[in-house]
Amino acid sequence: MSQRQIIQAFEQYQKSRLQFVQTVSDLASRPQNIEMLQNAGVMSLLRPLMLDVVPSIQQTAALALGHLADHSDDLAEAVVKEDILPHLISSLASQNNSYKKAAAFVLRAVAKHSPELSQAVVACGGVDALVVCLSDFDPGVKEAAAWALGFIARHNASLSQSVVDAGAIPQLVMCLLEPKVTVKRIAASTLSDICKHTPELAQTVVESGAIAHLAQMILNPDAKLKRQVFSALSQISKHSISLAEMVIEAEIFPAAVVCLRDQDEFVRKNVCTLMREVVKHTPELSQVIVNCGGMAAVVDYLGNCQGNLRLPGIMMLGYVAAHSEKLAMAVILSKGVPQLSLCLSEETEHHIKAATVWSIGQIGQHTPEHAKVVATANLLPKLLELYMDACSSEDLQAKCKKALKSILQKCTYLPGLEPLLYDAPSNILKHVVFQFSKVLPHDSKARRLFVTSGGLKKVQEIEAEPGSVLQEHINAINSCFPEEIVRYYSPGYSEVLLERLETYQPA
Repeated sequence: MSQRQIIQAFEQYQKSRLQFVQTVSDLASRPQNIEMLQNAGVMSLLRPLMLDVVPSIQQTAALALGHLADHSDDLAEAVVKEDILPHLISSLASQNNSYKKAAAFVLRAVAKHSPELSQAVVACGGVDALVVCLSDFDPGVKEAAAWALGFIARHNASLSQSVVDAGAIPQLVMCLLEPKVTVKRIAASTLSDICKHTPELAQTVVESGAIAHLAQMILNPDAKLKRQVFSALSQISKHSISLAEMVIEAEIFPAAVVCLRDQDEFVRKNVCTLMREVVKHTPELSQVIVNCGGMAAVVDYLGNCQGNLRLPGIMMLGYVAAHSEKLAMAVILSKGVPQLSLCLSEETEHHIKAATVWSIGQIGQHTPEHAKVVATANLLPKLLELYMDACSSEDLQAKCKKALKSILQKCTYLPGLEPLLYDAPSNILKHVVFQFSKVLPHDSKARRLFVTSGGLKKVQEIEAEPGSVLQEHINAINSCFPEEIVRYYSPGYSEVLLERLETYQPA
Protein backbone atom coordinates (compact mmCIF):
# COMPACT_ATOMS: atom_id res chain seq x y z
CA MET A 1 0.00 0.00 0.00
CA SER A 2 1.42 3.38 -1.00
CA GLN A 3 1.85 6.30 1.38
CA ARG A 4 -0.89 8.13 -0.48
CA GLN A 5 -3.33 5.26 0.03
CA ILE A 6 -2.47 5.16 3.75
CA ILE A 7 -3.12 8.89 4.07
CA GLN A 8 -6.39 8.54 2.17
CA ALA A 9 -7.43 5.64 4.43
CA PHE A 10 -6.70 7.68 7.55
CA GLU A 11 -8.56 10.67 6.13
CA GLN A 12 -11.52 8.45 5.29
CA TYR A 13 -11.44 6.96 8.79
CA GLN A 14 -11.39 10.41 10.34
CA LYS A 15 -14.17 11.60 8.06
CA SER A 16 -16.31 8.56 8.94
CA ARG A 17 -15.79 9.05 12.67
CA LEU A 18 -16.74 12.71 12.41
CA GLN A 19 -19.76 11.91 10.26
CA PHE A 20 -20.87 9.26 12.77
CA VAL A 21 -20.70 11.51 15.85
CA GLN A 22 -22.34 14.40 13.99
CA THR A 23 -25.21 12.14 12.92
CA VAL A 24 -25.63 10.71 16.42
CA SER A 25 -25.53 14.19 17.95
CA ASP A 26 -28.15 15.41 15.51
CA LEU A 27 -30.38 12.38 16.12
CA ALA A 28 -29.94 12.64 19.90
CA SER A 29 -31.20 16.22 19.87
CA ARG A 30 -34.66 14.90 18.93
CA PRO A 31 -36.49 13.05 21.72
CA GLN A 32 -38.24 10.61 19.34
CA ASN A 33 -34.85 9.08 18.41
CA ILE A 34 -33.49 8.49 21.91
CA GLU A 35 -34.89 5.01 22.51
CA MET A 36 -33.66 3.76 19.14
CA LEU A 37 -30.15 5.10 19.80
CA GLN A 38 -30.15 3.57 23.28
CA ASN A 39 -31.17 0.16 21.90
CA ALA A 40 -28.38 0.39 19.34
CA GLY A 41 -25.81 0.68 22.17
CA VAL A 42 -24.69 4.12 21.06
CA MET A 43 -23.34 5.01 24.53
CA SER A 44 -20.53 2.46 24.36
CA LEU A 45 -19.74 3.57 20.80
CA LEU A 46 -19.41 7.21 21.82
CA ARG A 47 -17.13 6.57 24.78
CA PRO A 48 -13.95 5.80 22.77
CA LEU A 49 -14.67 8.80 20.57
CA MET A 50 -14.42 10.97 23.69
CA LEU A 51 -10.73 9.96 23.69
CA ASP A 52 -10.23 10.67 19.99
CA VAL A 53 -7.15 12.59 18.88
CA VAL A 54 -9.26 14.92 16.74
CA PRO A 55 -10.75 17.75 18.89
CA SER A 56 -13.86 18.21 16.70
CA ILE A 57 -14.71 14.53 17.10
CA GLN A 58 -14.24 14.73 20.88
CA GLN A 59 -16.48 17.73 21.29
CA THR A 60 -19.20 16.40 18.97
CA ALA A 61 -19.16 13.11 20.88
CA ALA A 62 -19.52 15.07 24.12
CA LEU A 63 -22.43 17.02 22.64
CA ALA A 64 -24.15 13.78 21.64
CA LEU A 65 -23.66 12.36 25.15
CA GLY A 66 -25.10 15.58 26.57
CA HIS A 67 -28.26 15.24 24.47
CA LEU A 68 -28.65 11.62 25.57
CA ALA A 69 -28.08 12.36 29.26
CA ASP A 70 -30.42 15.33 29.10
CA HIS A 71 -33.29 13.12 27.95
CA SER A 72 -33.71 10.88 31.02
CA ASP A 73 -32.18 9.90 34.34
CA ASP A 74 -31.61 6.35 33.01
CA LEU A 75 -29.37 7.64 30.24
CA ALA A 76 -27.66 10.06 32.64
CA GLU A 77 -26.91 7.10 34.91
CA ALA A 78 -25.54 5.22 31.91
CA VAL A 79 -23.09 8.08 31.27
CA VAL A 80 -21.91 7.79 34.86
CA LYS A 81 -21.64 3.98 34.72
CA GLU A 82 -19.66 4.12 31.47
CA ASP A 83 -17.04 6.06 33.46
CA ILE A 84 -17.18 8.93 31.00
CA LEU A 85 -17.23 11.78 33.53
CA PRO A 86 -13.63 11.47 34.85
CA HIS A 87 -12.14 11.76 31.36
CA LEU A 88 -14.53 14.55 30.46
CA ILE A 89 -13.53 16.53 33.54
CA SER A 90 -9.78 15.87 33.22
CA SER A 91 -9.88 17.15 29.64
CA LEU A 92 -11.64 20.40 30.49
CA ALA A 93 -8.49 22.33 31.35
CA SER A 94 -6.58 21.42 28.19
CA GLN A 95 -9.21 21.47 25.46
CA ASN A 96 -10.61 24.29 23.32
CA ASN A 97 -13.65 26.40 24.16
CA SER A 98 -16.06 24.35 22.06
CA TYR A 99 -15.09 21.21 23.96
CA LYS A 100 -15.40 23.01 27.31
CA LYS A 101 -18.95 24.10 26.46
CA ALA A 102 -19.86 20.59 25.32
CA ALA A 103 -18.34 19.04 28.47
CA ALA A 104 -20.18 21.51 30.72
CA PHE A 105 -23.38 20.59 28.88
CA VAL A 106 -22.82 16.90 29.67
CA LEU A 107 -22.22 17.67 33.36
CA ARG A 108 -25.36 19.81 33.46
CA ALA A 109 -27.42 17.14 31.69
CA VAL A 110 -26.31 14.48 34.18
CA ALA A 111 -26.69 16.67 37.28
CA LYS A 112 -30.16 17.98 36.53
CA HIS A 113 -32.00 14.71 37.17
CA SER A 114 -31.35 14.01 40.85
CA PRO A 115 -29.18 14.78 43.90
CA GLU A 116 -27.50 11.37 43.46
CA LEU A 117 -26.42 12.11 39.89
CA SER A 118 -25.28 15.59 40.93
CA GLN A 119 -23.24 13.98 43.67
CA ALA A 120 -21.59 11.76 41.04
CA VAL A 121 -20.50 14.91 39.20
CA VAL A 122 -19.15 16.38 42.46
CA ALA A 123 -17.32 13.15 43.34
CA CYS A 124 -15.48 13.22 40.00
CA GLY A 125 -14.19 16.74 40.65
CA GLY A 126 -16.73 18.28 38.32
CA VAL A 127 -17.50 21.30 40.50
CA ASP A 128 -13.85 22.36 40.79
CA ALA A 129 -13.40 22.06 37.03
CA LEU A 130 -16.54 24.08 36.35
CA VAL A 131 -15.45 26.84 38.74
CA VAL A 132 -12.16 27.10 36.81
CA CYS A 133 -14.25 27.55 33.63
CA LEU A 134 -16.04 30.52 35.25
CA SER A 135 -12.82 32.51 34.90
CA ASP A 136 -12.41 31.61 31.21
CA PHE A 137 -12.14 34.48 28.73
CA ASP A 138 -14.91 33.03 26.54
CA PRO A 139 -18.39 34.18 27.70
CA GLY A 140 -19.95 30.99 26.30
CA VAL A 141 -17.71 28.84 28.51
CA LYS A 142 -18.63 30.92 31.57
CA GLU A 143 -22.30 30.61 30.73
CA ALA A 144 -22.11 26.82 30.26
CA ALA A 145 -20.18 26.38 33.52
CA ALA A 146 -22.53 28.61 35.54
CA TRP A 147 -25.53 26.74 34.16
CA ALA A 148 -24.08 23.37 35.17
CA LEU A 149 -23.26 24.65 38.67
CA GLY A 150 -26.84 25.90 39.02
CA PHE A 151 -28.24 22.46 38.22
CA ILE A 152 -25.98 20.94 40.86
CA ALA A 153 -26.79 23.55 43.52
CA ARG A 154 -30.56 23.52 43.12
CA HIS A 155 -31.09 20.04 44.57
CA ASN A 156 -30.15 20.56 48.24
CA ALA A 157 -28.06 22.49 50.74
CA SER A 158 -25.23 19.95 50.76
CA LEU A 159 -24.68 20.17 47.00
CA SER A 160 -24.97 23.96 47.16
CA GLN A 161 -22.32 23.98 49.85
CA SER A 162 -19.99 21.97 47.59
CA VAL A 163 -20.40 24.68 44.95
CA VAL A 164 -19.66 27.37 47.53
CA ASP A 165 -16.65 25.47 48.92
CA ALA A 166 -15.16 25.25 45.42
CA GLY A 167 -15.04 29.06 45.33
CA ALA A 168 -17.88 29.62 42.87
CA ILE A 169 -19.56 32.60 44.57
CA PRO A 170 -16.97 35.33 43.79
CA GLN A 171 -16.72 34.08 40.21
CA LEU A 172 -20.49 34.07 39.77
CA VAL A 173 -20.70 37.62 41.13
CA MET A 174 -18.05 38.65 38.61
CA CYS A 175 -20.19 37.06 35.90
CA LEU A 176 -22.94 39.53 36.82
CA LEU A 177 -20.62 42.25 35.47
CA GLU A 178 -20.13 40.53 32.10
CA PRO A 179 -21.39 42.55 29.11
CA LYS A 180 -23.13 39.49 27.62
CA VAL A 181 -26.67 39.37 28.99
CA THR A 182 -26.98 35.56 28.83
CA VAL A 183 -24.02 35.21 31.21
CA LYS A 184 -25.66 37.66 33.61
CA ARG A 185 -28.91 35.65 33.48
CA ILE A 186 -27.33 32.29 34.25
CA ALA A 187 -25.12 33.75 37.00
CA ALA A 188 -28.14 35.33 38.71
CA SER A 189 -30.08 32.07 38.34
CA THR A 190 -27.27 30.02 39.89
CA LEU A 191 -26.91 32.45 42.79
CA SER A 192 -30.67 32.10 43.33
CA ASP A 193 -30.35 28.30 43.39
CA ILE A 194 -27.56 28.52 45.97
CA CYS A 195 -29.40 31.03 48.19
CA LYS A 196 -32.67 29.19 48.43
CA HIS A 197 -31.66 26.40 50.79
CA THR A 198 -30.40 27.97 54.05
CA PRO A 199 -29.77 31.37 55.67
CA GLU A 200 -26.07 30.49 55.85
CA LEU A 201 -25.78 29.93 52.10
CA ALA A 202 -27.73 33.15 51.43
CA GLN A 203 -25.43 35.00 53.83
CA THR A 204 -22.39 33.75 51.90
CA VAL A 205 -23.83 35.17 48.70
CA VAL A 206 -24.66 38.48 50.39
CA GLU A 207 -21.16 38.81 51.84
CA SER A 208 -19.75 38.57 48.31
CA GLY A 209 -21.51 41.83 47.43
CA ALA A 210 -24.12 40.21 45.20
CA ILE A 211 -27.08 42.33 46.33
CA ALA A 212 -25.61 45.60 45.03
CA HIS A 213 -24.91 44.09 41.59
CA LEU A 214 -28.35 42.47 41.42
CA ALA A 215 -30.03 45.72 42.47
CA GLN A 216 -28.41 47.56 39.56
CA MET A 217 -30.12 45.26 37.07
CA ILE A 218 -33.76 45.46 38.19
CA LEU A 219 -34.62 47.93 35.44
CA ASN A 220 -32.59 46.18 32.74
CA PRO A 221 -34.63 45.91 29.51
CA ASP A 222 -34.01 42.14 29.28
CA ALA A 223 -37.04 40.40 30.82
CA LYS A 224 -35.33 37.04 31.34
CA LEU A 225 -32.54 38.72 33.28
CA LYS A 226 -35.03 40.58 35.47
CA ARG A 227 -36.81 37.30 36.24
CA GLN A 228 -33.59 35.83 37.62
CA VAL A 229 -32.59 39.00 39.47
CA PHE A 230 -35.90 39.20 41.34
CA SER A 231 -35.79 35.46 42.00
CA ALA A 232 -32.34 35.75 43.58
CA LEU A 233 -33.39 38.75 45.71
CA SER A 234 -36.47 36.77 46.84
CA GLN A 235 -34.39 33.75 47.84
CA ILE A 236 -32.10 36.00 49.87
CA SER A 237 -34.97 37.89 51.56
CA LYS A 238 -36.99 34.86 52.62
CA HIS A 239 -34.60 33.52 55.25
CA SER A 240 -34.40 36.21 57.93
CA ILE A 241 -35.19 39.78 58.94
CA SER A 242 -31.55 40.85 58.60
CA LEU A 243 -31.24 39.49 55.05
CA ALA A 244 -34.54 41.11 54.03
CA GLU A 245 -33.31 44.40 55.50
CA MET A 246 -30.14 44.17 53.43
CA VAL A 247 -32.23 43.83 50.28
CA ILE A 248 -34.33 46.84 51.31
CA GLU A 249 -31.18 48.85 52.08
CA ALA A 250 -30.04 48.33 48.49
CA GLU A 251 -32.86 50.79 47.63
CA ILE A 252 -34.59 48.53 45.13
CA PHE A 253 -37.94 49.99 46.18
CA PRO A 254 -39.92 51.81 44.85
CA ALA A 255 -38.21 51.03 41.51
CA ALA A 256 -39.15 47.34 41.86
CA VAL A 257 -42.83 48.26 42.23
CA VAL A 258 -42.74 49.68 38.70
CA CYS A 259 -41.87 46.18 37.47
CA LEU A 260 -45.29 44.94 38.63
CA ARG A 261 -46.47 46.48 35.35
CA ASP A 262 -43.79 44.75 33.28
CA GLN A 263 -44.95 43.06 30.08
CA ASP A 264 -43.39 39.75 31.16
CA GLU A 265 -45.72 37.83 33.51
CA PHE A 266 -42.86 36.03 35.25
CA VAL A 267 -41.08 39.30 36.02
CA ARG A 268 -44.31 40.49 37.63
CA LYS A 269 -44.70 37.25 39.56
CA ASN A 270 -41.11 37.33 40.85
CA VAL A 271 -41.45 40.96 41.96
CA CYS A 272 -44.59 40.00 43.84
CA THR A 273 -42.78 37.03 45.38
CA LEU A 274 -39.96 39.32 46.52
CA MET A 275 -42.47 41.65 48.18
CA ARG A 276 -44.12 38.68 49.89
CA GLU A 277 -40.78 37.46 51.25
CA VAL A 278 -39.94 40.93 52.58
CA VAL A 279 -43.26 41.78 54.23
CA LYS A 280 -43.68 38.46 56.04
CA HIS A 281 -40.93 39.24 58.56
CA THR A 282 -41.97 42.39 60.46
CA PRO A 283 -44.53 45.23 60.53
CA GLU A 284 -41.70 47.66 59.82
CA LEU A 285 -40.68 45.92 56.61
CA SER A 286 -44.34 45.72 55.60
CA GLN A 287 -44.69 49.44 56.19
CA VAL A 288 -41.77 50.12 53.85
CA ILE A 289 -43.60 48.34 51.03
CA VAL A 290 -46.89 50.07 51.88
CA ASN A 291 -45.20 53.49 51.91
CA CYS A 292 -43.78 53.03 48.40
CA GLY A 293 -47.17 52.17 46.91
CA GLY A 294 -46.62 48.43 46.90
CA MET A 295 -50.03 47.54 48.32
CA ALA A 296 -52.13 49.19 45.62
CA ALA A 297 -49.77 47.87 42.95
CA VAL A 298 -50.20 44.27 44.18
CA VAL A 299 -54.00 44.64 44.24
CA ASP A 300 -53.88 45.86 40.62
CA TYR A 301 -51.56 42.97 39.76
CA LEU A 302 -54.06 40.46 41.15
CA GLY A 303 -56.71 41.89 38.85
CA ASN A 304 -54.55 41.31 35.78
CA CYS A 305 -53.45 37.69 36.19
CA GLN A 306 -54.82 34.23 36.87
CA GLY A 307 -53.91 30.95 38.54
CA ASN A 308 -50.57 30.43 40.27
CA LEU A 309 -49.38 33.85 39.12
CA ARG A 310 -51.80 35.25 41.72
CA LEU A 311 -50.49 33.20 44.62
CA PRO A 312 -47.59 35.41 45.83
CA GLY A 313 -49.80 38.52 45.66
CA ILE A 314 -52.61 36.86 47.61
CA MET A 315 -50.19 35.75 50.31
CA MET A 316 -48.44 39.12 50.38
CA LEU A 317 -51.74 40.81 51.33
CA GLY A 318 -52.27 38.23 54.06
CA TYR A 319 -48.80 38.66 55.53
CA VAL A 320 -49.16 42.44 55.65
CA ALA A 321 -52.61 42.24 57.24
CA ALA A 322 -51.47 39.73 59.85
CA HIS A 323 -49.03 42.14 61.47
CA SER A 324 -51.36 44.79 62.90
CA GLU A 325 -54.76 46.53 62.76
CA LYS A 326 -53.18 49.47 60.96
CA LEU A 327 -51.59 47.38 58.25
CA ALA A 328 -54.76 45.31 57.79
CA MET A 329 -56.60 48.60 57.30
CA ALA A 330 -54.02 49.57 54.66
CA VAL A 331 -54.96 46.41 52.77
CA ILE A 332 -58.65 47.33 53.09
CA LEU A 333 -58.10 50.91 51.91
CA SER A 334 -56.19 49.56 48.89
CA LYS A 335 -59.37 47.63 47.98
CA GLY A 336 -57.73 44.34 48.83
CA VAL A 337 -60.91 42.67 50.11
CA PRO A 338 -62.96 42.94 46.87
CA GLN A 339 -59.92 41.69 44.94
CA LEU A 340 -59.53 38.68 47.24
CA SER A 341 -63.25 38.01 46.89
CA LEU A 342 -62.79 37.98 43.12
CA CYS A 343 -59.85 35.57 43.40
CA LEU A 344 -61.95 33.27 45.59
CA SER A 345 -64.72 33.24 42.97
CA GLU A 346 -62.53 32.87 39.90
CA GLU A 347 -59.89 30.38 40.98
CA THR A 348 -60.53 26.64 40.83
CA GLU A 349 -57.32 25.25 42.38
CA HIS A 350 -57.84 24.46 46.05
CA HIS A 351 -54.38 25.59 47.17
CA ILE A 352 -55.04 29.05 45.70
CA LYS A 353 -58.47 29.20 47.34
CA ALA A 354 -56.87 28.13 50.64
CA ALA A 355 -54.28 30.93 50.43
CA THR A 356 -57.05 33.44 49.63
CA VAL A 357 -59.14 32.28 52.59
CA TRP A 358 -56.09 32.56 54.84
CA SER A 359 -55.48 36.15 53.74
CA ILE A 360 -59.15 37.08 54.25
CA GLY A 361 -58.89 35.68 57.77
CA GLN A 362 -55.79 37.78 58.49
CA ILE A 363 -57.68 40.93 57.45
CA GLY A 364 -60.90 40.26 59.36
CA GLN A 365 -59.44 39.01 62.63
CA HIS A 366 -58.44 42.33 64.19
CA THR A 367 -61.46 44.46 65.13
CA PRO A 368 -65.25 44.69 64.50
CA GLU A 369 -64.48 47.28 61.81
CA HIS A 370 -62.16 44.89 59.96
CA ALA A 371 -64.63 42.04 60.31
CA LYS A 372 -67.45 44.23 59.02
CA VAL A 373 -65.55 44.90 55.78
CA VAL A 374 -65.23 41.16 55.21
CA ALA A 375 -68.88 40.58 56.12
CA THR A 376 -70.22 43.33 53.86
CA ALA A 377 -68.29 41.79 50.97
CA ASN A 378 -70.52 38.73 51.52
CA LEU A 379 -67.48 36.59 52.17
CA LEU A 380 -68.72 34.78 55.29
CA PRO A 381 -71.29 32.65 53.40
CA LYS A 382 -68.60 31.87 50.78
CA LEU A 383 -66.20 30.70 53.47
CA LEU A 384 -68.94 28.59 55.04
CA GLU A 385 -69.84 27.07 51.69
CA LEU A 386 -66.23 26.06 51.02
CA TYR A 387 -65.89 24.69 54.55
CA MET A 388 -68.97 22.49 54.14
CA ASP A 389 -68.18 21.38 50.58
CA ALA A 390 -67.11 17.72 50.69
CA CYS A 391 -65.04 18.32 47.55
CA SER A 392 -62.85 20.93 49.30
CA SER A 393 -59.36 19.76 50.25
CA GLU A 394 -58.57 19.20 53.94
CA ASP A 395 -56.30 22.23 53.96
CA LEU A 396 -58.98 24.43 52.39
CA GLN A 397 -61.58 23.24 54.91
CA ALA A 398 -59.19 23.81 57.83
CA LYS A 399 -58.34 27.33 56.66
CA CYS A 400 -62.03 28.16 56.14
CA LYS A 401 -62.86 26.96 59.66
CA LYS A 402 -60.03 28.97 61.21
CA ALA A 403 -60.83 32.11 59.21
CA LEU A 404 -64.55 31.92 60.05
CA LYS A 405 -63.83 31.48 63.73
CA SER A 406 -61.38 34.40 63.92
CA ILE A 407 -63.64 36.75 61.93
CA LEU A 408 -66.86 35.76 63.74
CA GLN A 409 -65.29 36.43 67.12
CA LYS A 410 -64.84 40.07 66.06
CA CYS A 411 -67.87 40.59 63.84
CA THR A 412 -70.72 42.69 65.28
CA TYR A 413 -72.30 43.48 61.92
CA LEU A 414 -75.48 41.44 62.34
CA PRO A 415 -76.81 41.58 58.73
CA GLY A 416 -73.57 39.92 57.68
CA LEU A 417 -73.95 37.23 60.32
CA GLU A 418 -77.62 36.39 59.79
CA PRO A 419 -77.23 34.23 56.62
CA LEU A 420 -75.01 31.89 58.62
CA LEU A 421 -77.87 31.09 61.03
CA TYR A 422 -79.52 29.01 58.32
CA ASP A 423 -76.65 26.86 57.09
CA ALA A 424 -73.83 26.72 59.64
CA PRO A 425 -73.06 23.48 61.50
CA SER A 426 -73.12 23.64 65.29
CA ASN A 427 -69.34 24.16 65.70
CA ILE A 428 -69.62 27.37 63.62
CA LEU A 429 -73.16 28.25 64.65
CA LYS A 430 -72.19 28.69 68.29
CA HIS A 431 -69.82 31.53 67.33
CA VAL A 432 -72.53 33.18 65.20
CA VAL A 433 -75.19 32.97 67.92
CA PHE A 434 -72.70 34.22 70.51
CA GLN A 435 -72.15 37.42 68.52
CA PHE A 436 -75.92 38.02 68.40
CA SER A 437 -76.11 37.44 72.16
CA LYS A 438 -73.43 40.12 72.67
CA VAL A 439 -74.92 42.79 70.40
CA LEU A 440 -78.72 42.46 70.80
CA PRO A 441 -78.94 43.43 74.51
CA HIS A 442 -77.50 46.86 73.71
CA ASP A 443 -79.15 47.72 70.38
CA SER A 444 -82.93 48.15 70.17
CA LYS A 445 -82.89 48.80 66.42
CA ALA A 446 -80.96 45.58 65.87
CA ARG A 447 -83.49 43.67 68.03
CA ARG A 448 -86.38 44.92 65.93
CA LEU A 449 -84.60 44.06 62.70
CA PHE A 450 -83.73 40.64 64.08
CA VAL A 451 -87.42 39.90 64.59
CA THR A 452 -88.67 41.28 61.25
CA SER A 453 -85.93 39.58 59.22
CA GLY A 454 -86.79 36.17 60.61
CA GLY A 455 -83.63 35.84 62.66
CA LEU A 456 -85.41 35.30 65.99
CA LYS A 457 -87.64 32.65 64.43
CA LYS A 458 -84.58 30.84 63.07
CA VAL A 459 -82.87 30.89 66.46
CA GLN A 460 -85.92 29.19 68.00
CA GLU A 461 -85.60 26.42 65.41
CA ILE A 462 -82.01 25.61 66.34
CA GLU A 463 -81.74 22.24 68.02
CA ALA A 464 -79.21 22.66 70.80
CA GLU A 465 -78.23 20.23 73.53
CA PRO A 466 -79.66 21.31 76.91
CA GLY A 467 -76.91 22.90 78.97
CA SER A 468 -74.59 23.31 75.96
CA VAL A 469 -72.74 26.54 75.17
CA LEU A 470 -74.98 27.00 72.13
CA GLN A 471 -78.11 26.70 74.28
CA GLU A 472 -76.73 29.28 76.71
CA HIS A 473 -76.21 31.74 73.85
CA ILE A 474 -79.78 31.09 72.59
CA ASN A 475 -81.13 31.74 76.10
CA ALA A 476 -79.19 35.00 76.21
CA ILE A 477 -80.78 36.08 72.91
CA ASN A 478 -84.27 35.10 74.05
CA SER A 479 -83.85 37.17 77.22
CA CYS A 480 -83.59 40.26 75.01
CA PHE A 481 -87.25 39.91 73.91
CA PRO A 482 -90.64 39.77 75.64
CA GLU A 483 -91.65 36.22 76.47
CA GLU A 484 -94.73 36.30 74.23
CA ILE A 485 -92.59 37.33 71.23
CA VAL A 486 -90.23 34.43 71.81
CA ARG A 487 -93.13 32.06 72.27
CA TYR A 488 -94.83 33.35 69.11
CA TYR A 489 -91.77 32.46 66.98
CA SER A 490 -91.10 29.13 68.68
CA PRO A 491 -91.83 25.96 66.65
CA GLY A 492 -95.27 24.50 67.38
CA TYR A 493 -96.73 27.73 68.75
CA SER A 494 -99.31 27.96 65.93
CA GLU A 495 -100.57 24.47 66.87
CA VAL A 496 -100.91 25.55 70.49
CA LEU A 497 -102.99 28.53 69.38
CA LEU A 498 -105.20 26.29 67.24
CA GLU A 499 -105.75 23.94 70.17
CA ARG A 500 -106.74 26.90 72.33
CA LEU A 501 -109.08 28.00 69.56
CA GLU A 502 -110.78 24.60 69.55
CA THR A 503 -111.38 24.69 73.29
CA TYR A 504 -112.32 28.35 73.36
CA GLN A 505 -115.93 29.06 74.20
CA PRO A 506 -117.21 32.51 73.21
CA ALA A 507 -118.98 34.42 75.98
